Amino acid sequence: MEQFFTYDERLGILIPAWKQEWEDIPVNVQNEILLKWEQIRGRIPDRIKELEHGINMKQHELSNEINFEKSCLLNSQIADLASIINDLWLWYRTNQNISTDKMHQ
Repeated sequence: MEQFFTYDERLGILIPAWKQEWEDIPVNVQNEILLKWEQIRGRIPDRIKELEHGINMKQHELSNEINFEKSCLLNSQIADLASIINDLWLWYRTNQNISTDKMHQ
């Protein structure tokens, strides 16, 4: 399965990354890929909760920060985490339809 997924450091999850056309992959391997993706996809909400916890901690730290430069850094870190959450939701939603469509063929 490693050839069909790659670890995304930024997102903290494996993401689909096959090189050939989906139709060129044997059906039994397609089913294995879809099963693996559903397992990964099922953990995305937990990953998002982890990141939201990080945002909450940084917001709390920001509310007590008086140093302007440190405040800017915290704001930047919060924005980065929010961007990762957004991308995770995109992966979660986009591939939900693909997985469901492929499983019913």
